Amino acid sequence: MPQHQDLHVLTQARAWLEDDPDQATRDELAALLERAEGGDATAGDELTDRFAGFLEFGTAGLRGALGAGPNRMNRAVVIRTAAGLTAYLKQQLTNAGEQRGPVVVVGYDARHNSDVFARDTAAVVVAAGGRAMVLPRPLPTPVLAFAITHLGADAGVMVTASHNPPQDNGYKVYLGDGSQIVPPADSQISDQIARATSVAGVERAEDGWETLGEEVLEAYLDAAVAVLDPGSSRDLSVVHTALHGVGSEVVQAAFERAGFARPTPVASQELPDPEFPTVTFPNPEEPGAIDAALDLAGQVAPDLVIANDPDADRCALAVQDGGSWRMLRGDEVGALLGQHVIDRGRATGERRVLARSIVSSRLLGAMATEAGLEPQETLTGFKWIGRVPGLAYGYEEALGYCVDPATVPDKDGVTAALLAAEMTAGLKAEGRTLLDVLDDLALRHGVHQTDAFSVRVDDLSLIPPVMARLRTEPPTELGGVPIAVAEDLSEPSGDLPPTDGLRFLLNDQTRVIVRPSGTEPKLKVYLEAIVPVEGADGLAAARAEATRRLAAVRSGMEQLTRV
Repeated sequence: MPQHQDLHVLTQARAWLEDDPDQATRDELAALLERAEGGDATAGDELTDRFAGFLEFGTAGLRGALGAGPNRMNRAVVIRTAAGLTAYLKQQLTNAGEQRGPVVVVGYDARHNSDVFARDTAAVVVAAGGRAMVLPRPLPTPVLAFAITHLGADAGVMVTASHNPPQDNGYKVYLGDGSQIVPPADSQISDQIARATSVAGVERAEDGWETLGEEVLEAYLDAAVAVLDPGSSRDLSVVHTALHGVGSEVVQAAFERAGFARPTPVASQELPDPEFPTVTFPNPEEPGAIDAALDLAGQVAPDLVIANDPDADRCALAVQDGGSWRMLRGDEVGALLGQHVIDRGRATGERRVLARSIVSSRLLGAMATEAGLEPQETLTGFKWIGRVPGLAYGYEEALGYCVDPATVPDKDGVTAALLAAEMTAGLKAEGRTLLDVLDDLALRHGVHQTDAFSVRVDDLSLIPPVMARLRTEPPTELGGVPIAVAEDLSEPSGDLPPTDGLRFLLNDQTRVIVRPSGTEPKLKVYLEAIVPVEGADGLAAARAEATRRLAAVRSGMEQLTRV
């Protein structure tokens, strides 16, 4: 790196050091700065990365590693972000002819500094003439999403990094309808953040915000339980893991209030712990993450295993399959909950749409059509799914399920767990299981088998060249099957807003989608094979053929996505 660039980064770091309100990150940056000035090349590279730019604010809000500097999650970044959000909200209110300060409700999880970032946000809102309401303690993200409309707020902030590693934190923003931000709100907020050029220029109140009581959680639990049929069976035993997050207390309370037996917790993962000591990645999708829950299930023999991610907006299920337990894929759970919504008659009146993200299985669309309902496809993320007009149910394959969009237009791992429990208990009373329903769906609509893999990188700059290569030299066949349609999802279409992704449809209806992750440093590849079932005894053969097709296509895509 040229010397003048070194000097520029050092100058930026010294200026940031003077403006940083947090002694801990000031000390961290001062030590890093001293090493870099002393010629430590590793420290110099680290410093350059930290000052590569301001942590990007997008439709997922902020998410990044904790630490000093503008390209990290810290108090200085959060305070300036809160100032930008508040300025945006004030402008929106003025444009609507309302002469008042914004009302913002703030929630937080149990990660490092989440409570500190929540208080900083409240202090900025109050100092700007707004009203800030802070949830009483670390609680699941869906409680915050519920509280926005319940309390009539103009916006909500959830301090969480969801299922990211322990060194990360994040800042998720919702608007007054309880749904996550979408363009152009993200860029408009980002523009306002850019105007807050220093912490010193942002006013912060010493007090004046409200710390909410238990009534918000009580109202959320009442609404969650109301999703269930009061007359449905409650005979069910469950093992539950919160993966060291904030879901355990709320899930236990919801099940008890609904009339179920309290789930048996995985004791080693029950209490919030920001270090997530028993898992490599606190994400139910990651290999090994729910092994402790499956081990406990082997001991106590429950009817169902339920896992939430650390902020409890996602829900995973595991069932007994033969002599062992296996976790269901997100698409399998998505189809099961969708069938339960259909069977319960919850998709009626103005809410008749069953929505899924583009990377999720096409099975839900077939189910909706069969039931005389409206199928709809959206971009990835509940910022899109939750906004679908007439939504009765929506899901994405990454374990996100919206089963009560009128109350929480976002993924909700607590209400999804309740609905899964109700469905399992009802089937148990009939001598059937969730696997029987999956068999029924395959017989009616064909086997819809999905797979996915990720290419994780340490350097985000490695991903765009892979995408560019696939765009300029798209494959003509995969697994020996010609590609019938190749779509560049970044180009405008009538159905979807542009997004960075590619979609390939093979002659045999196998589908491949490639896209960069919106929240983690990785490239994601999603696969789906559809195989009709021939005859009553053809299910096993169809599944074997689907497995073969996916393996062949996956092998080809693994070669094409090497960085």
